Amino acid sequence: MTDLINPVLRGFNPDPSILRVGADYYIATSTFEWSPLVRLHHSRDLVHWRTLGHAVDSAGVLDLRGVPDSGGVWAPSLSHHDGLFWLVLSIVRTMDGDAKDLDNYLLTAPDITGPWSEPVRLNSRGFDASLFHDRDGRHWLVGVQWDPRPGHPRFAGISLQEYDAKAGRLVGDSRIVARDAGLIEGPNLYWHNGFYYLMLAQGGTGFNHGISMLRSRSLDGEFERDPQYSLLTSRDDPEWELQKAGHGELVQTPEGDWYLAHLASRTSRDDQGQFAVTGRETCLQRVAWTEDGWLRLADDQGRPVTGTRARTRVRSTVATSNAAAAAITPRRFHDDFAADQLDRTRWSTLRRQVHSDWLDLESRPGWVRLHGGQSRASVFEQSLIGTRIEEPAAQVATRIEARPRTTGHRAGLVAWYDRHSHYGLYLTVDDDGRRVLVLEQSTPAGTSQLGEPVPVDDWPDLHLGFALDGPTISFTAAPDPNRAVWNSPSLSSRLLSDDYQDLLRFTGAFAALRIDDHDGDGFSADIDHLTIDYPENSS
Repeated sequence: MTDLINPVLRGFNPDPSILRVGADYYIATSTFEWSPLVRLHHSRDLVHWRTLGHAVDSAGVLDLRGVPDSGGVWAPSLSHHDGLFWLVLSIVRTMDGDAKDLDNYLLTAPDITGPWSEPVRLNSRGFDASLFHDRDGRHWLVGVQWDPRPGHPRFAGISLQEYDAKAGRLVGDSRIVARDAGLIEGPNLYWHNGFYYLMLAQGGTGFNHGISMLRSRSLDGEFERDPQYSLLTSRDDPEWELQKAGHGELVQTPEGDWYLAHLASRTSRDDQGQFAVTGRETCLQRVAWTEDGWLRLADDQGRPVTGTRARTRVRSTVATSNAAAAAITPRRFHDDFAADQLDRTRWSTLRRQVHSDWLDLESRPGWVRLHGGQSRASVFEQSLIGTRIEEPAAQVATRIEARPRTTGHRAGLVAWYDRHSHYGLYLTVDDDGRRVLVLEQSTPAGTSQLGEPVPVDDWPDLHLGFALDGPTISFTAAPDPNRAVWNSPSLSSRLLSDDYQDLLRFTGAFAALRIDDHDGDGFSADIDHLTIDYPENSS
């Protein structure tokens, strides 16, 4: 037995789809507008997880250029059948009021690491689609039915339709198998003990989130609701450490135990209430079937098991040493860019693929050279690389070398949520051509400069950093790494959360490096490293 401490995937890792194949467990999580697409994780014991990589880069019909903030890849679903891994995902291309433009795709692979097949388009009916492989060899796609008509509920129910694997398309008519006066999504079908069970996310993915279940003896029949309204939720306890709990999937161990993978958020507080800078994270806990055939959490409390209030016991399928565990879940992230390729298990790019025309690891070994891209508002070709912030407290540091020649040249360190919510500390020049640092805040209302420019013309080196401490964030700059010459005022980190101004958004905070070249004349910057230190008590 070994301890499982939630969240098991820390930082922005939402909508977990969990799968066991033999002794191996896999989780796929949503990546939204970030490339590569669909983050894949592996474990042998449900406790210690490592990121394998991603299923596919943003190319072809899965190109993310032009998708809106919090659009892109929603709720991937992993399954395994007939020796193949099956992956269903949605690409959301428009989110405009009641309107959503999206496509659902299916990819398969003989191994979780690929190669993955060319995507097969399934439909555009709605999001959160998943495949169920029935005992008779038939395949069924369940998903949200979206209704954009004025005056109609947008969440029109959960649809079910057969998928013909040989023909590579959906066949027959779809039908609605579940409706709710509230909001239901994230459907997954299971067969257990004579029933088809339909697990649903309920209440939206915010603080009202939860999981409910229905069941039926036949896919052609009516589904009855669990007499307990929610299998899992934290909506009734705002003081609980893991909020927003919901959107789950089931997995069974070789020993016959059942576990629920679900999302939840660790929150900070300010005078406006709770918010989650690390976004929606992946948690696990044990569940059990009752005598009357319904699923319940093993502790029977209905709330997510937290990392500090309780621990869940898991049977380990392999022995994991303390050294191996530390390697899998480091308290420090450091990349000195010594490798000949960018580490795509940790680094993500914004809507675009990595290409040597804008990201160069060869010209100056031990540094990454980023060629300037489009503005912070672009949904096409920003020159930005980011890594997830995994704890509510973090110290971030980098060293940048650049020679901006115009006010359109900018290179800096960014605390990024999306195009309209971030802080950036940039090296540029003033109107007289002198090198200066400017600290900027971007919100949906626009971008503003915070304080006066900091002259750095006589600095031999440029070391930038920021400190995230729950509800606040502050930036530093120095000519050497051992002392901060300039410190920003304390700023609100709520801007970097899903919960800023009650906006509809779904990702999380990144530590990012970005380079602007508004003049388009070949400006670039070299970055020596990026380091993130997490205090021991931050988790």
